[in-house]
Amino acid sequence: MRDWFKSGAPWIWLNAGAAAISLIMVFGLIALIAVRGLSHFWPSPILETTVHHTDGTEERVLGELRNTEVVPVAVVAAMGIDFPEDQELVTRYLIQLGNRDLTGRDFAWFVGDLMDEWQFPDDALVLERTEWGNFYGYLLRVKEGDQVVGEGEAAWEELFPRVARAGDLRRQIHRIERFDIGAINTQMERIRLDERSLRARGETDPAAFERLRERRAELDQQYAVLEAERAELYERIARDFLVAESMDGREVTIPIANVVRAARPNTMSFFEKLGHYFDKFGEFVGGFPREANTEGGIFPAIFGTVMMVLLMSVVVTPLGVLAAIYLREYAKQGPFVQTIRISVNNLAGVPSIVFGVFGLGFFVYWVGGSIDDLFYPERLPAPTFGTPGLMWASLTLALLTLPVVIVATEEGLTRIPRSVREGSLALGATKAETLWRVIVPMAAPAMMTGLILAVARAAGEVAPLMLVGVVKLAPNLPVDGNFPFLHLERKFMHLGFHIYDVGFQSPNVEAARPLVYATALMLVFIIIVLNLTAIAIRNRLREKAKAVAE
Repeated sequence: MRDWFKSGAPWIWLNAGAAAISLIMVFGLIALIAVRGLSHFWPSPILETTVHHTDGTEERVLGELRNTEVVPVAVVAAMGIDFPEDQELVTRYLIQLGNRDLTGRDFAWFVGDLMDEWQFPDDALVLERTEWGNFYGYLLRVKEGDQVVGEGEAAWEELFPRVARAGDLRRQIHRIERFDIGAINTQMERIRLDERSLRARGETDPAAFERLRERRAELDQQYAVLEAERAELYERIARDFLVAESMDGREVTIPIANVVRAARPNTMSFFEKLGHYFDKFGEFVGGFPREANTEGGIFPAIFGTVMMVLLMSVVVTPLGVLAAIYLREYAKQGPFVQTIRISVNNLAGVPSIVFGVFGLGFFVYWVGGSIDDLFYPERLPAPTFGTPGLMWASLTLALLTLPVVIVATEEGLTRIPRSVREGSLALGATKAETLWRVIVPMAAPAMMTGLILAVARAAGEVAPLMLVGVVKLAPNLPVDGNFPFLHLERKFMHLGFHIYDVGFQSPNVEAARPLVYATALMLVFIIIVLNLTAIAIRNRLREKAKAVAE
């Protein structure tokens, strides 16, 4: 046994076991997030039952089962429910009732002992709406204006095509409002600023103002055409209605224009459920959020996260590499350089929120304010770059991850044998030629390792971004069709902050919980994709470095 310990085999097995446990925990966590998040998009059956309350009243319940808990009897004893003395546990169910505009509640817990047998009626209807969440009930009729076009079973044949048509009309309205009219408003704002700039400079030439007035008149005509087209679309989308019965017996008239998706889950086949699943998941990945971010998609957050990480990588890579090259290859080694290295290492341990405060004070208020004073005086006092935005968030995270890139690059430079440098110099190459043609290509894999670590950290940071550019809901993406196309001054959405906002600031916690898991899974997936891309580049550079060494 003593010889076995001396051989080092126990420590090898211990390390292997620790690595295996770590991998199991990581993959288990990802699997948990995936199951909790992705299962949200699968259409659940709609149950109907009657709950007998302790005060003698009865309540008809219609909705989707969201959670089941087995709790001690004492937890529900305060409700005045009498249980047998030998009963210790009771089952309660969380049911999504929807109809928040009618009852003021979306979810409710019900004790299983007070519920009748569950039924799953074929004609149960679930509507996903643009506001007020889901509606659960029974479809009675479909109307076009005041005329009934479908009733009973025929109403279903009219409902689904009209919901699809309303979705197409909403997308057309969205395109006109967000892109076409948005572009005109941007040009009108530029004309206003140009006029203000001319007056600030004391311009007296009437021709300059006349050209701006002509351009404004032309844009007004274009706006009138788009406004007429939008009014026509609103008129078309507002013609259709459905009448449904809620569980409390009320007849409710719902404009189909407010219906995003209609389903009859209890009669759907497997392939119909699969199509419904991919439709909802596609909206989640490629759509815009609504209902305080508890419904709709997360595309702006995905776009903002990827854009910020790419900009951060473009900034931090050359800065970190050049700093490491100077410290290792050019700076005279001594106490001063050693102090710089210690400072860089300590900088890696500074809390991220400190970088956020620094970015807010230095980048936003000082640098951004100076840019506004020099280049955008006509817009003042409204700030352009003197306010949190995408560029300042990227620069702040570049500073946050700079020590990682410097340390990784310097380690890569240190591992290159001295004989390689001496051989290059002996062949007549200068120090700069040796550095850029021999040393840097051989150290490129280490540089990419630093970038991989920087991307992994930056993509998940939230605290500093709350101060330098991230918002709950950004009306426009940082990229659009208006010059200069990439708007670095705009605020943006981020997956990490979206998780925080939906999970802790949502007015409807139960509805938001599945989206927290789904958004977290998307963030992990994006980090993995970015890292795999960087790893592939690093492996290719490593192969080139081996070829150079041979």
